Amino acid sequence: MSPDIASTPPAPYYAVIFTSLRTAVDEGYGDMAEKMVALAAQQPGFLGVESAHEGLGITVSYWKNLESIRAWKAHAEHQVAQQLGHEKWYAAFKTRIAKVERDYSF
Repeated sequence: MSPDIASTPPAPYYAVIFTSLRTAVDEGYGDMAEKMVALAAQQPGFLGVESAHEGLGITVSYWKNLESIRAWKAHAEHQVAQQLGHEKWYAAFKTRIAKVERDYSF
């Protein structure tokens, strides 16, 4: 994943904030994470992603609207990744969806 700050359009748009604690199991995780970012980037309504991991993992993906988020959650390959996350990669996680009302940058 690129360490860049996502370039997003003028607000409003939506952010999906995925916060996680990993298990000790690492087998296949990195490849799946890269695959999911690449696949998400191909979905209608995807605007960008930012991610940081050191103990606590935080990934924020940006979307045009709630319909795009729902479609991504329901995507068959994403559902496989979600199931594997539940079964072996995550000790705990929380997903939050927020509407970005404004943003600014330096």
